[in-house]
Amino acid sequence: MKKKALVCGAGGFIGGHLVSRLKKEGYWVRSTDLKENEYGNNGADEMILGDLRNPELAAAVVTSDLDEIYQLAADMGGAGFVFTGEHDAAIMHNSATINLNVLEEAKNKKIPKIFYSSSACMYPEYNQLDPDNPTCSEDSAYPAAPDSEYGWEKLFSERLFLSYQRNHGIQVRIARFHNIFGPMGTWTGGREKAPAAVCRKVAETPDGGIIEIWGDGRQTRSFLIVDECVEGIRRLMNSNFSGPVNIGSEEMITINDFAKMVIGISGKKLSIKNIPGPTGVRGRNSDNTLIKEKLNWAPTQPLKNGVKKTYIWITEQLKVSNKRHSIIH
Repeated sequence: MKKKALVCGAGGFIGGHLVSRLKKEGYWVRSTDLKENEYGNNGADEMILGDLRNPELAAAVVTSDLDEIYQLAADMGGAGFVFTGEHDAAIMHNSATINLNVLEEAKNKKIPKIFYSSSACMYPEYNQLDPDNPTCSEDSAYPAAPDSEYGWEKLFSERLFLSYQRNHGIQVRIARFHNIFGPMGTWTGGREKAPAAVCRKVAETPDGGIIEIWGDGRQTRSFLIVDECVEGIRRLMNSNFSGPVNIGSEEMITINDFAKMVIGISGKKLSIKNIPGPTGVRGRNSDNTLIKEKLNWAPTQPLKNGVKKTYIWITEQLKVSNKRHSIIH
């Protein structure tokens, strides 16, 4: 008998890659989202379009024959979306409503196991003020003080999932993602994350030009290629560990150095101009001590490999979109 899985948020970047992985492993997969995956990463056996804020849709997609649910559906985006404050009410309301609906149905239909994608954004801002020494070990989450409402909602939802595990016996697995990037992800339009935004800026800028980076560029991050994120999700689901656990890279880099890496890959001669803009915390890096201990695994791919793949893919997307634009005009 094939295992049956539901992927919520499959129209998104990580969700699309996860569907492909589950299909490769021989699962029967149902996927659901507001929209189709825009890059054709739509390998599910059944795709149900709809809004998980609607309890009726949640009731329709969560069926009692499922072995696993992967809950990645959320209202989210990069710094330009999350940190301006303009979307706070929508982010909190939409994501919390989705989680409440999906969990309640999972409880009612007695689904054995559910995965929830949390985020490193739930870590306290006070531990991420020094860009060279951020603290993001799983046990540093409390006293809680995330730097955004997006982070607060993630923290609330972690507790929500764990309370359903305690009270209703549903097995829960929680991962805190650290800046996942790669091909077939949002790269333009305001919701893209930093790696895609920088790759796009470099690809768009003619040789000898200038690219703009928000803030002083000395803020640090680590970025994880999506294949390793999906590998981590699958290993966590197959383990006896509930989490929360970090899924991220420990290869920390400043945003300016990241931009220089992309410029190097492009072969162009470009300069960087730092401008005011939303930046999030000063420093963030995955701490992989716990994942190594519990899953005997941690991501190992060098950042540069993933950046090369992503830059090439975004360059191709730009060519396609420019061609389309010139045909219209």
